Amino acid sequence: MIKKCLFPAAGYGTRFLPATKAMPKEMLPIVNKPLIQYGVEEALEAGIHDMAIVTGRNKRAIEDHFDISYELESQIEGTDKEDYLRGIRHLMDNCTFSYTRQVEMKGLGHAILTGRRLIGDEPFAVVLADDLCLNLGSDGVLGQMVQLYKQFRCSIVAVQEVPSADIHQYGVIAGEMIRDDIYRVNTMVEKPKAEDAPSNLAIIGRYILTPDIFELIEETEPGKGGEIQITDALMKQAQRGCVLAYKFKGTRYDCGSGEGFMEATQFCYDNLYLKGLSY
Repeated sequence: MIKKCLFPAAGYGTRFLPATKAMPKEMLPIVNKPLIQYGVEEALEAGIHDMAIVTGRNKRAIEDHFDISYELESQIEGTDKEDYLRGIRHLMDNCTFSYTRQVEMKGLGHAILTGRRLIGDEPFAVVLADDLCLNLGSDGVLGQMVQLYKQFRCSIVAVQEVPSADIHQYGVIAGEMIRDDIYRVNTMVEKPKAEDAPSNLAIIGRYILTPDIFELIEETEPGKGGEIQITDALMKQAQRGCVLAYKFKGTRYDCGSGEGFMEATQFCYDNLYLKGLSY
């Protein structure tokens, strides 16, 4: 039912300068795989095969990564180094990749709207690649959300509890508890001060959105930071229909921060790379 996953990947990655001056932040490696590859793997595991990627200037490395490298592959053909490409070849064999450019950086809402032509009139997933989500040995976060969508048929945002000192960095929700891990959203605020936050439930980079979100984004005026916020469009959707917030099972690493990036790298090195599970 959810056939497409949108990856907004046009941002500058300023928190990782100077590394991201010429390299897309989505291509930063967690041990031996770029962040965006982990996201595509999560989407494929959830049963999604069409990857729609919104890029920008200096992002060609993303397109090259999900393509054949004839020179490299001919050099390592017949050697044990071919194993290193096993994972990316699996993605290329089982996924399609389409791309469009966000010419101006006007916020996440605008980035999602830019991907409209790639998505069409159908529900879709959204993955922010610098939020690395892992749930080893069980369904990934997106897979969990796809199963929920089959039941509820409405937009769903992934949330987690965060310390009050960090709440100003996130979109924050409050709502009616349906079960211990699902809320029907009635309030959604982008980057509030700690004293103004309606709860400590912060939205992270996993969404399932119904196609009417595109019209709602078009109606949305620039908000926090002068950007078009997906949070504001989702609040309209919650008022007119239904938006659910889901406390997912698994661990999320904020790989846009140095601390989260290092935690993710250490975890993946210990639990995936050393066990030969990271190709």
